[in-house]
Amino acid sequence: MLAIADPADLDGGPRTNRSATTRMCAVTRQVRPIGELIRFVVAPSGEVVADLKRKLPGRGLWISASHAAVAEAVRRHQFSRGFKREVRASASLADETGQALVRSAIEALAMVAKAGQVVAGFAKVEEALLRHQATALLHAADGAADGIRKLDAMVRKTAADSGETREIPVMTALASAELDLALGRSNVIHAALLAGPASGTFLSRSQLLVRYRDGGQRQGS
Repeated sequence: MLAIADPADLDGGPRTNRSATTRMCAVTRQVRPIGELIRFVVAPSGEVVADLKRKLPGRGLWISASHAAVAEAVRRHQFSRGFKREVRASASLADETGQALVRSAIEALAMVAKAGQVVAGFAKVEEALLRHQATALLHAADGAADGIRKLDAMVRKTAADSGETREIPVMTALASAELDLALGRSNVIHAALLAGPASGTFLSRSQLLVRYRDGGQRQGS
């Protein structure tokens, strides 16, 4: 049986919780790093919305980054209980949150491209891997298996050749059309992130999207 959210679960707002590194999920009652949770606030209209950047004003309720957990919170009316007043949580809030996470990842990847920290196309990605310039490999979720297999094998080989104990992340969170939108070009199937702060932001957002889709079970591709 899942516990009911308690008013004490609410944070005091982004300005008063800047140093917080963990929060309790109002659904599972588990304390997790904030990077594994999503903060929800109540808009002036009374509608519950996801605060993905954790900057929206007002007190917030934290839910595990999982489609199932958000859907469960809606089903059990935990937002009204947690905020201790009548609020409107859309029946499609879990789907809407997933869509918002996709937009957030696309936005972050666009910033990576603007900063010049990404290359796209099989040949350019291959070169970045061979030169050990890539910090992450991106495949379109709907990309052909053959190209994905070849580049994944190269990731393993370059890691082994250089004596690295860990391979670079391989992400398949976005479809080709979404990669196109982010990078401002067409038919993007493969891309490689280069070192830089913008790349790190995209990786964290992409990993959160994967966690949300997978029910919080893993953070990889």
